[in-house]
Amino acid sequence: MTWENRSVSMEFVFLAYPSHPELRVLSFVGISLVYTFVITGNGLIAGAVGTEARLRTPMYCFLGSLSGVEICYTAVVVPHILINLLRSEKTITLPGCATQMVFFIGLGSADCFLLAAMGYDRYVAICHPLQYPLIMTLTLSVRLVSASVVIGLFLALQLMAFIFSLPFCPTRSIEHFFCDVPPVMRLVCADSHIHEQSVLVAATLAIAMPFFLIATSYTFIVAAVLKIHSAAGRHRAFSTCSSHLTVVLLQYGCCAFMYLRPSSSYYPKQDQFVSLVYTLGTPLLNPLVYTLRNSEMKGAIGRVLTRNYLSQKS
Repeated sequence: MTWENRSVSMEFVFLAYPSHPELRVLSFVGISLVYTFVITGNGLIAGAVGTEARLRTPMYCFLGSLSGVEICYTAVVVPHILINLLRSEKTITLPGCATQMVFFIGLGSADCFLLAAMGYDRYVAICHPLQYPLIMTLTLSVRLVSASVVIGLFLALQLMAFIFSLPFCPTRSIEHFFCDVPPVMRLVCADSHIHEQSVLVAATLAIAMPFFLIATSYTFIVAAVLKIHSAAGRHRAFSTCSSHLTVVLLQYGCCAFMYLRPSSSYYPKQDQFVSLVYTLGTPLLNPLVYTLRNSEMKGAIGRVLTRNYLSQKS
């Protein structure tokens, strides 16, 4: 069956939503609150980086870009989840499902590549502090951000085209909240082993390779920090990386659990919870981690809020 013929008639049904009205209302309120915090926190960081001249540095360029990607990343699926919680028919068309998958996987992959770029930034800052202004220019950081988004979306587009060219079984029920790769792949009526290997290659490029680059960067960072004689110097060096490491471990841990394993180990309830963690938990954690431990960012956000408040009063 061709894509054109299938796109007119085919719909997928989501089965992961609670059936009891009370649970749906509680889920709607809870997810709405978390989503509000995600948009507010990341929006404040992106706004501060964009308006504060003293934050026009590579490190803050990466941080502001990460916040922008997180806003777009959550906007792909969270509003759709909230709408489905309020309506009786929780369906999505084939083109809608494909589009959602492209942007969700693409922006999620861009997130991973951005974290790798931030790891490289920390490596240069700690291991080559004198050459840092020459190596990590603002132009290079903008190029790395652009490359992260372009590569992420390109890989997601290739993956989507491959998955949606496969034949789907008559039962088109997705045991999930949105169109993610593992639950959609379970609907494919074909030799799953070959197709799983193809998906695994794409997941390796988007997850394992950036993580390898981060691990390599931190290997050199640890070696350099251990050569510092003063305890205060070592603590200061490690503290500049602790926020990044916290986000990396949560993001890559969840992504590896979801995408770097065979579908035979897929457990719907467990995977639905993990997907909510990296869809809402990580974007919520980023502003908290990067602002609570960064006095410069806290001061910039305070100035942004003050300017907004004064502009509203005048």
